[in-house]
Amino acid sequence: MNHDQAHVLRTLCDTVVPALDRPDDADGFWARRATDVGADRAVLAMIAGLPAEQQQGFGGLLDALTAHGFGTAGQEGRERILDAVRQAAPEAAAGIHALTSMILMCTYGLTDAAGSNLFWARIGYPGPVPAGRPVAEPRITPLRPDGDLDLTADVVVIGSGAGGGLIAGRLAAGGARVVVLEAGRHRTEADFDQRELEAYQNSYWRGGPTPTADGNVTLMAGSGVGGGTVINWTNCIRTRDPVRRQWAAEHGLTGVDTPDFDRHLDAVWRELSVTDRCSEFNRIHEAMRRGADALGWSFATVHRNWDEKLHDPAIAGHLGFGDRSGAKRSTLKVYLEPAVLEHGARVVDGCRVERILVSGGRAAGVVGRAGGHRVTVTAPTVVLAAGALESPGVLLRSGIGGPAAGQHLRLHPCTVTLGDYGTDMRGWWGAPQAALVDEFAAVEEGYGFLLESVQYTTGLGASALPFTTAAEHKQAMADFRNTGSFIGLVRDRGHGRVVLDAAGDTVVRYDLTDEVDVRNTRRAIEAEIRLHHAAGACRIQLFAQDLPAWQQGDDLAAYVARAREVPLRAGGATLFAAHQMGSCRMGADPATSVADPRGELHDTPGVWIGDASAFPTSSGTNPMITVMALASRTAEHIQDAL
Repeated sequence: MNHDQAHVLRTLCDTVVPALDRPDDADGFWARRATDVGADRAVLAMIAGLPAEQQQGFGGLLDALTAHGFGTAGQEGRERILDAVRQAAPEAAAGIHALTSMILMCTYGLTDAAGSNLFWARIGYPGPVPAGRPVAEPRITPLRPDGDLDLTADVVVIGSGAGGGLIAGRLAAGGARVVVLEAGRHRTEADFDQRELEAYQNSYWRGGPTPTADGNVTLMAGSGVGGGTVINWTNCIRTRDPVRRQWAAEHGLTGVDTPDFDRHLDAVWRELSVTDRCSEFNRIHEAMRRGADALGWSFATVHRNWDEKLHDPAIAGHLGFGDRSGAKRSTLKVYLEPAVLEHGARVVDGCRVERILVSGGRAAGVVGRAGGHRVTVTAPTVVLAAGALESPGVLLRSGIGGPAAGQHLRLHPCTVTLGDYGTDMRGWWGAPQAALVDEFAAVEEGYGFLLESVQYTTGLGASALPFTTAAEHKQAMADFRNTGSFIGLVRDRGHGRVVLDAAGDTVVRYDLTDEVDVRNTRRAIEAEIRLHHAAGACRIQLFAQDLPAWQQGDDLAAYVARAREVPLRAGGATLFAAHQMGSCRMGADPATSVADPRGELHDTPGVWIGDASAFPTSSGTNPMITVMALASRTAEHIQDAL
């Protein structure tokens, strides 16, 4: 990015978050600009880390702003220019939205050396919470090669999350020589500082919230030793019976609808120390219960994989940034650490697997790179568990997996609705998901949605709040402490896909167009709004472009009707997805599935799918328990094969 473009970007930052003159500004919130907290430098660094094509696109967009006189106009003029450029073309609108989101995330999420942000005093966010006890030191040390590395094993596991970590632990305990290759890094309590942007950069796929290639959905996925189980919100739900019956009857997964699968569910539940005794309700959950009671809807306390002895609800509120307390029962703690310490398994972190090696038509190992060095593992059994966004990429780069590789991607797309309750909701306290409403879990043909809450964040929260004018957005952040969010998590029947770009990296595309999914998403939007209203919210805002908030006294039915008509794509409703499934699915038909009902590839014996990409359909629930029970089942099949 050249000097002129960087100058326009700085001007854009202070246009999105400008200095405003307000008489009652004791802490300087209104007078403070984005550049006062270094947002411009942070956004420049983010852009510098993007692929060259995207950097060029942003540069062209900044040049277009310059050509419209953006750099010399006043605040109102700059906002008019932004609107004009946004309306010029869909690509320009997407670019402006992306830049605005990055600026807002950095402005309200950046921290100084003391771990604070100057905007937080007005927002009412206290910031990171000190651990109440000494922070545990790492128990294992991954291999980090300083040259090319050649290893031999019985089994090589690609990925270490909910599925891969469990399978590695099971097979190592059974006597197999196991090597685990993980693209992310090994991070533990000693590394977790509860800073939002640092957590995204270090523990999330591609550095945090990442839009699909079409801009329709923002993806959140874990990356690191232990995968998503290290940074997820510990919502443990057993696989629902209708889903199990569907997988058995329609996709050939024999036994998943019988007590034999209950055995796997029970084992995982026990090993993770799942409990509902560490699910205190914060004020957002209390509002959810109050609204559900008023509407007569089902309401339940969430079970969580958590160590009661180490529980601290204040620290639990930040667990999406890594659990500093050590209470989270992740696959790192439950399966991987014992696999290494007790059974000799080896873990290589920072290793991107390029392809699976095949000899004589069956698995022979894998090859990847770590720290610029080549890593080769020779093994007759390969478990692919890199997550539903990356597992298909490994297959596609390897030329195996058949025609279904990368197809049938499910995301559980979520809409978000914010309620203002006129009082400090202290949303940063307590587990992010301690309760849910499952009234509509199977409202149509076994498909429906859950109503849940989300983790409190200042950066992502600011970036997701619809941006109309700078003054309106700043007012929304000034009132942010009084708000709480509900999401509608839809069990999607339709699907997206994962393909490769010219560099061999995965590209995700997803259109929410299936007629059942559209109806259920619109039902979810209405349910979120009505839940807030019944709970006593005085202001309700669907996260969507060009839809003003409902204010107390407005016609609620009219607002619901307008909200239900918002387009479910880029430029309309904001859609998030933290559950990625099905892109290497199991099934009986090689034309429509990648792996057989046991988990082994149809076309390449010795290669097994061990993560959520194996799901034949979406689960309709937070998927961790289902991933792990299915992985436990697959591990037994692998042991039989060994």
